[in-house]
Parts: sequence; C-alpha cells; structure tokens
Amino acid sequence: MKKIIFLILIWQIPFFYYGETMAGKLKVSTGKANENLSFKKAYFAGGCFWCMEESFDKVDGVIKSISGYSGGKMKNPTYQDVIYKDTGHVEAIEITYDPKKISYEKLLAIFWKNIDPFDKYGQFCDKGKSYRSVIFFKSDKQKSIIQNSVAEVEKRFNSKVVTMVWKFDKFYQAEDYHQDYYQKNFLRYLAYKKACQREEVLDKIWN
Repeated sequence: MKKIIFLILIWQIPFFYYGETMAGKLKVSTGKANENLSFKKAYFAGGCFWCMEESFDKVDGVIKSISGYSGGKMKNPTYQDVIYKDTGHVEAIEITYDPKKISYEKLLAIFWKNIDPFDKYGQFCDKGKSYRSVIFFKSDKQKSIIQNSVAEVEKRFNSKVVTMVWKFDKFYQAEDYHQDYYQKNFLRYLAYKKACQREEVLDKIWN
C-alpha cells in the first residue's frame, strides 16, 4: 500500500511543477542568461568590492552588480592570488544597468562619490595594488567621457587624481562567498566598514 501511495506521489510531481510554472510561481532555468539585450555593463574598482556592490545596488537603473577581479594577466585568479600575489588584478565590480534609466555618466558620478580619488596606495584601510581605484573603458567614447570626468574632479579639488583609467579586457567573477557579502554577512560587514572609516573619509572629501 505504501509503495502505491509513493508511486502516485512521484507521478504527480511533474504535474505540480507544470502547474506552478504556468502560474508563474516557479522559475525554471534554461541554462541561458535571462538578460535583456538592451542592458549594458560598466566596470569599476574602488577598493573593497563588498562596499562597491552596496553603493551601486541601491541605485535606480542598476540591474545587478557582481564582485570580481580585472586588470591583470592571470587567468581565473582566486581571491588569494589577487590579494597576496602580484597578478596585476584589482578588486572590481561588474555593473549591469539599464541605459534607459541611468546613463554611464551618472554611474561615473556615483563611482567618484564612493572612492578617495587621491589615494594612490589603495582605498581607506585597504592598501596594496589590488585595492587601487580604477575606471575601465570599453570604447574610445567611454574613455573620453572618463577623461573629461577626471579633469572635472581635478579642477574641483585642485589636486591630481590618481585613479587609473585602463582599457577593459576581462572580468573574472569572484568566489560565491564574496557575492552580496554586505547582505549575507550584515553585522560583520558593518563592523568592517566602520573600522575602515569609509563613510567618514567620504564625507570629508565630498561633503
């Protein structure tokens, strides 16, 4: 009797999933990126990628941000590689955004407000090559926009901006542990951010 009940339940499972899918309750992955072709991507490095994710995720028009590594030559680097070896990579984020809702220029303005553009050794309490601030360009037009933006910041502060401008090549997604860290490990993240005095430094520079 138990075997018959078990078989009946198994037989009903496909119908359950079909019904849930048709009702829009169950999302079925096809193995392909479900990404709107009109969306665009931008790449920035501003020190700790946890903090950069938080800064951009709350922006209207930003679809998602992913922590990772870019700028170096090592293929498929790990966090240990980037932080403790001279890979040339920096901690970076990949931002997917809707250009109908937010422009690249606006993203660039948000980037500046979340970094110290005059620190050549890293960002805030994180020092070293992997924590340097970098703006990656994907076209000559984008490069020109960035250069004009750099000039505006230098004029405003009458100081040389040390944030680097690099041609984008490849972006390597960081380990799952680092994705959405500020949400998954909220208390630890707040403790880190406070110890780094990130907000205090930003307020001093930009406000």
